[in-house]
Amino acid sequence: QVQLVESGGGLVQPGGSLRLSCAASGSISSINAMAWYRQAPGRQRGLVAVIFRSGTTTYEDSVKGRFTISRDNAKNTVYLQMNSLKPEDTAVYYCNVYSTTYWGQGTQVTVSS
Repeated sequence: QVQLVESGGGLVQPGGSLRLSCAASGSISSINAMAWYRQAPGRQRGLVAVIFRSGTTTYEDSVKGRFTISRDNAKNTVYLQMNSLKPEDTAVYYCNVYSTTYWGQGTQVTVSS
């Protein structure tokens, strides 16, 4: 069983940056893929980005060119670097072992002036 703990959320102005971290309780080196999802108020949780063990990444269209997902297997941590943030990026962001029911508790990101 894997436990995931997100951190790094907060309040940021439009155009600003944040880096989210997801620390896993165990080794992630053998996990095929890790993902970030987000859920805005009144909306369903949606996929933001995925990183596979090979290093291949995929992104939801609205974040392409602004967000970067990465993983540090030595630290058992996955990151989401978010640049050029927009108010519509406001949501609770969740870390996930892709295609499983292992979720973190979420971290709030609010983009507002």
